[in-house]
Formats: sequence, structure tokens, C-alpha cells
Amino acid sequence: MAADNKPLMPKATAVWLVDNTSLTFEQIADFCGLHPLEVKGIADEDVAKGIKGMDPVSAGQLSREQIEEAERNPKARLKMAPPKHKMPAVKQKKAPRYTPVSKRQDKPDAVYWILRNHPEFTDADIIKLIGTTKATIQKIRERSHWNATNIKAVDPVTLGLCSQLELDLAVSRAAAKRDRAIKRAAKAGTTLKPLQDIAGAPQPEVAEADSETAPSDTPDET
Repeated sequence: MAADNKPLMPKATAVWLVDNTSLTFEQIADFCGLHPLEVKGIADEDVAKGIKGMDPVSAGQLSREQIEEAERNPKARLKMAPPKHKMPAVKQKKAPRYTPVSKRQDKPDAVYWILRNHPEFTDADIIKLIGTTKATIQKIRERSHWNATNIKAVDPVTLGLCSQLELDLAVSRAAAKRDRAIKRAAKAGTTLKPLQDIAGAPQPEVAEADSETAPSDTPDET
């Protein structure tokens, strides 16, 4: 029987069935998802001491008629009654992106690339895309990262931190979010900060390191 067709409190249900019915250990074990010896231990008071029995009839899990029929036929098996109310589906939270240890050292390069080429990205967008931390992003933006002089802007797709499709989707979402923010600001009579102010200008030592691969005022070729 599937696990989701078992009582929510199997031992408490087994205690009640042992105390209030003449069902066999096998019948109770099958219904509750327990081992027959475990049910025997409950009957002998060696198992589940102090557990208060839960009535499966009042809980809507069994009918009195089904129990009586099973008591008359030891080969009969009890089945959970269908739920009276359909429970809403629980949306599972997406697990944080896992990055192999061998690629984690590449994340600062990917963060710097995004800050240079897509300043419309929020910290949350970057974290979701490549699985870094807000503190790391802030240190790279402020050039206070411990390895700032060696950080170079490298496409996260090239580094294998995300797929091209994931990057494209993230770019389109960030752009759409930025457009909506501009429209809201226009209606409110305010203006948003320029994107270059959000990304931050590179300090001389980082810009000098990048000049070996590409001019600081042009996007990287990836």
C-alpha cells in the first residue's frame, strides 16, 4: 500500500485498534504500515508506551462497517477511506543551486561579468542565477573582495555556472522588471538611478587587470 494511504499517526492508530477491536496483528500492521511484531509489542505493552490511541473511525480513516467485516474475516485487509476534503497542493521550495567545489572559485569572475554587462540585474537575480551570496556581490561591486586584483569578467555560461538558456531568461526577466520600475517611477514623478551607478565603476587596479583581456568601456566578447 502506498505510503500516502497510511494513517498520519500509525502507532497511535495501532494502539486504538489493538485496544478496541479483535483485528489480527497482521491486519493492523498492514493498515498502519508497521511490522506485525511491532503490533504484537504494542499489545504486550512493550512498544508505544504512553502513546494515546487515535480513533481512525472518528478521524474518517475507517468505517465501523469495514472494521466489523475485517474482524469476521482475518484475511480481509483494511483500506483508508477517501479524504472528505481535498488538501491543496504544497508548492515545494526550489533547492539552492549547487555548484561543484571545482567551479566555486569562478563565481567572482561571473559576478563581475554580470555587473559589467547587465547592471539591470539585482543582487537577487545574480544569486538565483549562479548561486553566490549577497555579501560576495557587494564586495565585488565595491572592489573590497580579497581577490579583487585577480577578478576578471568571464561569462557564467563559459564557466559552466549556468546554461545559455538560463542566462537569456534571467536577462529578459531583469529587463522586464527594470522597465516596470521605470514606468512606476514615471507615474510617481521620480527617476531611477542610472544603471552605471548601480553597477559601480571599477577601481583602477581591477580596470588595469581587465585591460589585458578587453577594454574596460566595451563588453567582453564571450
